[in-house]
Amino acid sequence: MLKHIKVVPLAAESLGVRSMCTYVETSDVKILLDAGVSVCPNRFGLPPHPREFKAISECRRRIADAANKAEVATLSHYHFDHHTPSFEDWLCNWTERGETARHIYEGKTVLVKNPKEMINYSQRRRGWMFERTGGKYAQTLNVADGKSFIFGETRLRFTEPVFHGQEDSFLGWVLMSIIECQDEKFMFAPDVQGPISQQTFEVIACEKPQLLMIGGPPSYLAGFKVDEDQIQAGFRNLERIVGSTPLTVLEHHLLRDENWMEKARNACEIASRMRHKVQTAAEFLGMKNECLESLRKRLFAEDPPSKEFEKWMHLSDDAKKHIMPPI
Repeated sequence: MLKHIKVVPLAAESLGVRSMCTYVETSDVKILLDAGVSVCPNRFGLPPHPREFKAISECRRRIADAANKAEVATLSHYHFDHHTPSFEDWLCNWTERGETARHIYEGKTVLVKNPKEMINYSQRRRGWMFERTGGKYAQTLNVADGKSFIFGETRLRFTEPVFHGQEDSFLGWVLMSIIECQDEKFMFAPDVQGPISQQTFEVIACEKPQLLMIGGPPSYLAGFKVDEDQIQAGFRNLERIVGSTPLTVLEHHLLRDENWMEKARNACEIASRMRHKVQTAAEFLGMKNECLESLRKRLFAEDPPSKEFEKWMHLSDDAKKHIMPPI
């Protein structure tokens, strides 16, 4: 769809993990967006299935390969599926102490969400830690909120912070980013959850990108952590967006729901009527969807793990973080 902006999803729910990590390349610059990836430590009362660990291992390999090329790395917010921590954790983040983060951020221009303003307490702590660990390897570490950065004929812009989902969300704020080159525009909208927020919808609508990657509504949390009316607001805004966007890559929270395709059906039909497309990251890459977290209960029933893995399952969570699962 875009001739001058190459977009390659590296990790995503449709690729078996929690992430929206994406590599973007123009003739001027190579950018690694939100270089983090995680698996949920406990879903349906179960740890990640061996297939999820195989998926995160593969995604880590892709991210490492992209990091070898990238000159710029971005960080939209401080959740671990959007940036890589420097501690050892084989349970959730598939990270080797120090080395995984160093490889990603070393020698790069690293553009980050302001860790001191418009940020909740937990992310403020993580931002403080990132500055002193992974961020210390950067060639330059710059706050990106509301700023633009020029690389030849390519412009990388960041929005002011928008809500992580609904307005006044306890989860805080995130940055959306826009990459422009020769009249082409790619927009990256992580964790906006639809968007649920009307303010966030208006920012996206004003940008009018040809290609948009966006996190969908967290329908798997409806009636539990997120009110149903907020979820529906996210779907309504998503339907309006896909109607005006030629290609939307729909990912993240929505795909943690096993029934996500049915819940997104109306948005897909609206896009189709406008001759637009809605795809997952896997579909964008020409691959099969592997939404493994949403299928975890079924995976354990239909593909039981080895006895060695079962022994690992019975370790404490702290021990699991320091012992690689036998996959």
